[in-house]
Amino acid sequence: MRRRYTVISCDCHAGATYPEGGFLDYVGPAHRELLREEMIRVSERQRVLMERLFAREFMARQDETEAATKGGRSGAWDPVRRIKELEADGIVAEVLFPNTIPPFFPSSSLIAAPPSRADFEHRWAGLRAHNRWLADFCALAPSRRAGIAQILLNDVDAAVEEIRWAKAAGLRGGIMLPGVPPDSELPPLFSDLYDPIWGVCDELDVPINHHGGNASPMGLSVGGVSGAVFLIEQGWYSHRAMWQLIYSGVFERHSGLKFVLTEQGGCSWLPGVLDFLDFYYERFTESKETVEGRFGGPAAAALSLTPREYWKRNCYLGASFMRRIESPLRHQIGVEQIMWGADYPHSETTYPYTREALRWTFAGVPVEEMRMMLGVNAARVYGFDLEVLAPIAARVGPTVDEVSVPLTAPPEDSVSLGFTQETFLRPW
Repeated sequence: MRRRYTVISCDCHAGATYPEGGFLDYVGPAHRELLREEMIRVSERQRVLMERLFAREFMARQDETEAATKGGRSGAWDPVRRIKELEADGIVAEVLFPNTIPPFFPSSSLIAAPPSRADFEHRWAGLRAHNRWLADFCALAPSRRAGIAQILLNDVDAAVEEIRWAKAAGLRGGIMLPGVPPDSELPPLFSDLYDPIWGVCDELDVPINHHGGNASPMGLSVGGVSGAVFLIEQGWYSHRAMWQLIYSGVFERHSGLKFVLTEQGGCSWLPGVLDFLDFYYERFTESKETVEGRFGGPAAAALSLTPREYWKRNCYLGASFMRRIESPLRHQIGVEQIMWGADYPHSETTYPYTREALRWTFAGVPVEEMRMMLGVNAARVYGFDLEVLAPIAARVGPTVDEVSVPLTAPPEDSVSLGFTQETFLRPW
């Protein structure tokens, strides 16, 4: 029998169709009529935004003929098509981030700014509708889907209640931590106001996921100079969550927390950031007389580990479409911290060339390291049962032999970042 890998994608996306339908049955009675009205008057701006981000065929509702012939992305909400495509690509299980626009949101929740006080009630109703839709969607294939619930930071008590609901509802992916842009009215993530959230996640073993793109300053938009600046800077604004949680003592107080940074502009930024954080930690603790000691000494004094040690104990990297030039960095990042992701069904996904992407990036990497990055780490973080997944992997998983053969050229029609050939990108 040929040896095969059990591939779990730590970065996939799902969401009901919107505004045409899907979420309506999941919104509470108090908001159902408002949602019906919104579905009628949904703005053209929203449609244009999502078409620019993910392409028209991705967001539009499609019948099976169009989906089959034009390569659309109805797999975002079609459970039958989703399983078929992922199995054809060698993927047996997935972690599900949000995808479509939730009710009462101006854009995808991945990039939407935090709601104002006036918008909070409706936005919260929309996210809770998404969470309940996702719980039902995951229940169709519970051993193969780890759904991620969404929360808002405007009401910490409500967030804690929703986390407890999500755990009980079987959303094993944990929660998506919203970004706090620097110009937001919300307190920054290092505020002790959020400690009940960290506490309940530690108590219930709920992973905290921070996805790239949702912490940038408000006012940036897709297109033109603003769009270019957003894309260049969005990774750095998302990375900030890691050092804010480290230096605010969150991992010190809650040693069991699992914190995942997913789709954060590749992997190559991380080794330099860890060096940078450790350098400042040394300067903070060296002497109270230095400038660094006066600024950062009190925070560092409350920590028992270095930033790199907290990274190794509490943090993981959702390495979406990991590039060939990033594979040699795996030991600096931590092989036990890396979880590969396909980003299905976005335009930059490795689908339908996941096998080729694995050959392009990992040919020559030892088998046991591959097993960890492709599945074992994700199973440990998100609670997948590898024994349950083994028969599926034996049927559809990429073989060890095929992945070991280097790919000489990427597929011509793929736009996945996993096939890029550029030099190292380590801007931060």
